[in-house]
Amino acid sequence: MVFPLPAALALMALIIPLPAAAFNFAPTEPRPAPELAFEDAAGDARSLEDFRGQVVVLNLWATWCAPCRHEMPSLDRLQGAHGGPDLHVVALSVDRGGLEPIERFYEEVGIRHLAIYRDPKNAVGRALGALGLPTTVVFDPAGREVGRLLGPAEWDGAEALALLRSLIEPDSAGLATGR
Repeated sequence: MVFPLPAALALMALIIPLPAAAFNFAPTEPRPAPELAFEDAAGDARSLEDFRGQVVVLNLWATWCAPCRHEMPSLDRLQGAHGGPDLHVVALSVDRGGLEPIERFYEEVGIRHLAIYRDPKNAVGRALGALGLPTTVVFDPAGREVGRLLGPAEWDGAEALALLRSLIEPDSAGLATGR
C-alpha cells in the first residue's frame, strides 16, 4: 500500500517517537525584574514581589498555544513535587476570554497543582520582551531575572531541576531528591 507523503509522515510520527526538545535555557547576568502586575483567579492584583524569597518560574502561556499544551503538565509536576517555600511556578495565562477557558484547559490537561494567574493584556510579556509562547523566565529569590527559555521544555526533567536546585540556597531542602 502506498501512502501520500503527508499521511506517511503522520504515520511515521506515530511509530517513531520524536526526540524531546533540548533544554535551551539561556542564563543571563542577574538583573532586576521590571514591575510585573497580573491577577489571580479571584481577580486580585498580584506581582512578582509577592513571591520574593522564592525561585520563581514564570511561564507565559495561552490555552490556544499547542506547545503550551505540551509543556503545562511538566510545570504542574514541578509545582506539585517541588513547589513550596523555596520555589513557585507562576503559570501566567495571556488568554483574553476570561477565567472559564483557563479552568477548562486545566481540567482537560489534568493540571492540579498550578494556581491560575492571568494577564489578558499581556503586559507582563511586553515588559519582559517575550517573543512568543511559551516563554519562561526564571527569577532568583532576590527577584532578579537569571535567564529565560523560549519554547516548551520539560521543567521537571533533570536539567531543569539541576538549574533550579542551583538557585536555591544550599541548605534548602526544597528540591531534595525524592521529594
